[in-house]
Amino acid sequence: MVTSAIHPQEFGDQPLEVRETEHYQKEYVQSFVEKWDELIDWEARAQSEGQFFIEILKGRGKAKILDVATGTGFHSVQLLNAGFDVTSADGNAEMLTKAFENGRSRGLVLQTVHADWRWLNKDVHGKFDAIVCLGNSFTHLFDEEDRRRALAEFYAALKYDGVLIIDQRNYDTILDHGFSSKHKYYYCGEQVTAEPEHVDDSLVRFRYAFPDQSEFHLNLFPLRKAYMRNLLRESGFQKIKTYGDFQETYEETEPDFFVHIVEKLHGDL
Repeated sequence: MVTSAIHPQEFGDQPLEVRETEHYQKEYVQSFVEKWDELIDWEARAQSEGQFFIEILKGRGKAKILDVATGTGFHSVQLLNAGFDVTSADGNAEMLTKAFENGRSRGLVLQTVHADWRWLNKDVHGKFDAIVCLGNSFTHLFDEEDRRRALAEFYAALKYDGVLIIDQRNYDTILDHGFSSKHKYYYCGEQVTAEPEHVDDSLVRFRYAFPDQSEFHLNLFPLRKAYMRNLLRESGFQKIKTYGDFQETYEETEPDFFVHIVEKLHGDL
């Protein structure tokens, strides 16, 4: 296994016991961040997603967008190119630096903010028409208290008729039937493998292997679809529509990812 000699990932002697929200900071080390775009493959992902998010947002008349899980900047760049006013936030400084570089190389200047979701409104000011939280990012929160606090912060940052778009892996299928990914929509890099090497009710440990023989891991919490929808409802959101791999109609076990379109209705405070 090859990882960065300067900043390797740190999981300690018992990596399966690492189940804490803050640990993602030690997981997204620079050497992993530099390879993240190989995993995504921007061109292939743009083609597979098409105009899905852009049409959802434009169809609802949204203009001011907060991308709370910017990562290396893929969705921020797509939304900026589509004419949206975008603020790009992430809890990991390495990711934000890479996102800014990716934007600059495409002639764009990203408005970046380093922010933890649990205290989002301390660092990100103003109200937004929509928030996007994509790339299976919410699964980094291991504690229910953290999940509820983050959703409360998202809710507070939205205007009275705002929209939250949040996605997740189809963990129900992984937990109940085992892992099978088409790599069709999200992780499109053909030379990269992304698959779990451990699964239980409170941890999915993913292994990412690259052509140069380097490999990295992420410890993630397996959010079930029904649990996530209920959590969104209990956080104050009234209207929730869930797509499976961007389709309205799907068999529950089929999609790799679920996308929740969540609305803060006019009557909400």
